[in-house]
Amino acid sequence: MSKLVEIKNLHVEATTDSGRRIEIIKGVDIEIAKGEIVALIGESGSGKTTIALTLMGYTRPGCRISEGALLIDGKDMATLSERERTKVRGTEVAYVPQSAAAAFNPSQTIMDQVIEVTRIHGLITPDKARQRAIELFKALSLPSPETIGERYPHQVSGGQLQRLAAAMALIGGPKLVIFDEPTTALDVTTQIDVLKAFKSVMKAGGITGVYVSHDLAVVAQIADRIVVLKGGEVQEEGTTQAILSTPAHPYTQELLSAFEPQETQFAGKRTDKAQPLLVIENVTAGYGRVQEDGLPLVKAVRSVSLSVEKGRNLGIIGESGCGKSTLARCIAGILPASAGNIIFNGKELDHDARRRFREALREMQIVFQYADTALNPAKPIEDILGRPLTFYHGLNGSARSARIDELLDMVRLPKALRYRHPSELSGGQKQRINFARALAANPKLIICDEITSALDTVVAAAIIELLKDLQRELDLSYIFISHDLSVVEAICDEVMVMYRGEKVEHLTREDMKSPAHPYSKLLFSSVPKLDPTWLDTLVLEPELVRQYGRA
Repeated sequence: MSKLVEIKNLHVEATTDSGRRIEIIKGVDIEIAKGEIVALIGESGSGKTTIALTLMGYTRPGCRISEGALLIDGKDMATLSERERTKVRGTEVAYVPQSAAAAFNPSQTIMDQVIEVTRIHGLITPDKARQRAIELFKALSLPSPETIGERYPHQVSGGQLQRLAAAMALIGGPKLVIFDEPTTALDVTTQIDVLKAFKSVMKAGGITGVYVSHDLAVVAQIADRIVVLKGGEVQEEGTTQAILSTPAHPYTQELLSAFEPQETQFAGKRTDKAQPLLVIENVTAGYGRVQEDGLPLVKAVRSVSLSVEKGRNLGIIGESGCGKSTLARCIAGILPASAGNIIFNGKELDHDARRRFREALREMQIVFQYADTALNPAKPIEDILGRPLTFYHGLNGSARSARIDELLDMVRLPKALRYRHPSELSGGQKQRINFARALAANPKLIICDEITSALDTVVAAAIIELLKDLQRELDLSYIFISHDLSVVEAICDEVMVMYRGEKVEHLTREDMKSPAHPYSKLLFSSVPKLDPTWLDTLVLEPELVRQYGRA
């Protein structure tokens, strides 16, 4: 099989603010045959996205290709002029981004944007371009393919928009398509449909692909071959089956072990006399104007009840938009509930956090999904951690400084990081600081809202182990919100399943193996496995997909 892509001795440099040059890609060699899909995997900072972008002849600001060749069907993207690269982009090499929502202009119809590349390059007439787009919509299993192009981006779901981004990349007839983490933000039921659509279209058209991801289970379903990267260097490469079954490099083995589900239960034992730490009774909340019955027009959470015992963990799962994060904000008082009761540590709490006593605020903390936006970029870490120490405990001076060191020790970070700003930390380090800030209050309950969803597999596994250790040390309770069921299974004693704002099932760890509710069955059967044949052999009950599927 002839080669389409040859990356030869690729070196990429980044220039720091002080003018120092750092090599971030260090002599990478990769070959890809025509019609082959190759996955680039590795932790954050491994260089996988940087390498993929160089195939477009693009580097991020402050970076440059310092050495090497990037051949696509004989054309070197490293040496082409910018005008020549523009001719190649969209027609010979195309890109599908992680966030389709950011790739579309909200003020233009989907069809106008999908066919734009054909107009820019003068490939075919507008009528033929629209017909070609409709054919792609059908191939990508999009609903109403003849009319979906007339909608605007906000009028379709996340899974549909991700497939429309693929149609936009494919319409120019490229030889190579680069997928940059295109399913990371999707819930499991949507992810399956998107993966199936991508794989079907790529294989049917004999299109070559580069698939960037840190999710080995996703990679296993779509890639013919895997290249493992760390620190800008190739650690190992081989067929998907060989990498998954007999990994040779220790780092690849670490990636695989991080993905394996944790079977052991670690939280405190339940006793019949245990008093719940938190009780939620018939909570309803939402958005929009308040109606005559005192409830909001849009009800994101509908009469939900739950309880959490001291020293134990509750997972809340469901697809995007099911209300799980809204419920977390209601519990924390950030979004006041419209109805229901919130009882914490035996005392009923006001729905609005602004009217809660300081002690109640201290004992219940929330850790948000994105540490980048949760941490003040203008403040050093010692100020970020010091503020709750002063606010809740009145600590200042040497006492506050000593406690900051203790908090950094707790989350397994070096004390020297206290002088840095968030922008100087990795994603995993920022999330640990985010968690350390919650610990500074000395809470009894921590609500974790999708805190591992933006992290790679190895870092996410380390965060989960940290949470386990801290629970044992500090007798904490967690509410863990996620659409990643493997994470929930690793840390939670019980799971509440939500669908369209309602609680549909409550599961113990044993129940997770055989859920009763049809929607729960669909969720748990949709979790990708480390088996290259899983997606091809997966059969979901058609009635469940019809009733609960949301692609």
